[in-house]
Amino acid sequence: QVQLVESGGGLVQAGGSLRLSCAGSGRTFSTYFMAWFRQAPGKEREFVAAINRGVPSTYYADSVKGRFTISRDNAKNTMYLQMASLKPEDTAVYYCTANSVFSTSPLAEYDYWGQGTQVTVSS
Repeated sequence: QVQLVESGGGLVQAGGSLRLSCAGSGRTFSTYFMAWFRQAPGKEREFVAAINRGVPSTYYADSVKGRFTISRDNAKNTMYLQMASLKPEDTAVYYCTANSVFSTSPLAEYDYWGQGTQVTVSS
């Protein structure tokens, strides 16, 4: 069983930066593929970034590529999303996931979800 808790969201001006954290419980954190998704009001959930469980290969949605960086520290059971050059369209609730199978589809079933953290980017 893994519990995920996101933190680090908040209000920031366009062009600013935030770092989200996803803290996981349990000794098996390192065995999971991890990812970030987001959902804006009235919109469908969308993939943001993912990181492999072994060799830290990373994957990004085109909309955030070059601005966001995903990373993980298995010793701390924590995953991060460093967000830079934020835009108003990045405003959403950001969720982290842990899964035994690699996926970037927002429609797939994931083993664990966090409760979400709100990111608001003002223009």
